[in-house]
Amino acid sequence: MLYWLLYEKLFPLVHPFRIFRYLTFRTAFASLTALLIALFIGPYVIQKLREFQIGQFVREDGPQSHLKKSGTPTMGGVLIVIAILLPTALWSDPANPFVWVVAFATCAFGAIGFADDYIKVVQRRSLGLTVRTKLFWQALAGAIVAAALVVLDRIKMYSTQLTVPFAKSLHWDLLWRAWPSTVPHLGLLAFTPFFIFVLFVLVGSSNAVNLTDGLDGLAIGCTIIAACALTVLTYLSGHAVFAGYLDMRWNPLAGELTIFCGSMVGASIGFLWYNAHPAEIFMGDVGSLALGGAIGTVAVIIGQELLLPFIGGIFILEAVSVMLQVGSYKLRKKRIFKMAPLHHHFEQLGWHESKVIARFWIGALVFALLALTTLKLR
Repeated sequence: MLYWLLYEKLFPLVHPFRIFRYLTFRTAFASLTALLIALFIGPYVIQKLREFQIGQFVREDGPQSHLKKSGTPTMGGVLIVIAILLPTALWSDPANPFVWVVAFATCAFGAIGFADDYIKVVQRRSLGLTVRTKLFWQALAGAIVAAALVVLDRIKMYSTQLTVPFAKSLHWDLLWRAWPSTVPHLGLLAFTPFFIFVLFVLVGSSNAVNLTDGLDGLAIGCTIIAACALTVLTYLSGHAVFAGYLDMRWNPLAGELTIFCGSMVGASIGFLWYNAHPAEIFMGDVGSLALGGAIGTVAVIIGQELLLPFIGGIFILEAVSVMLQVGSYKLRKKRIFKMAPLHHHFEQLGWHESKVIARFWIGALVFALLALTTLKLR
């Protein structure tokens, strides 16, 4: 909105407003705006959640030290989503289609998380939505995102080619374009690989962040690091010179997502102010699913899906630990970890919560740096 007003409309009259055309300037101010929004409205949100008695339900079979957190206001992810979307709307180009795609993904996955939290808090069902219901709505949201990207691919604003790290010559197109267009059902099948891939990335990333959200500040701290890495990657992918030099997929329109990622950084830092140990508020599923969906969508748009295991390395480890634990117990009736997700395993080993959080943040930073180093190794 500010970009449209101050640059597109007022720049011809007030020439200093040309500074609003620069992504770096708008990203910095979007990040600061998101930070201030989160800091200023945070106490109000916490107060209202307490008034509505929207408190966290703590499992009795989990670490006993967490029982004292029962009743802490949850659903704080609403604050995160607001603090991300408002600065994005203010500082980004409203005509950019990718901004709308990522905003939709954030809202859609956030809405699924909101429904899950609402059932937990209001109906007192500790598990919230059933697994099948949650996966269905996540898959539907992912399918809509995939469909939008296919449309953008058709009008030459996006590419469905998959970029493989460390391999310059590998650029697989996930759309089967060889199917005859005269056969409708075959035309639909042509979208299948891309749709499946996008659904896997979005559903996987959203649930991975959700599983990481178990300690004060753990998930949001890792999100800050992942969002910083994505801010760098989105800026590089939208810059013709840098993208060409680093052999990245160049898309000048996707560069506008730098502002969204900057807003995610600022909003996450602002939320961490209240979520740091001991937490005054939890993000809940509304926050974790929204952040995971946003991270996955940005990675798909800029063609860095295969870097997600590095960008969000801790998220992946947490999700894999749960899958291994469940699979091992079903097949062998034995557990690999003392408790899953992985952060609870280290708590059971005797690590203090603060130590687990700090060390996982360090791990997240190492993973993010590895993701950025792969750019030069191509």
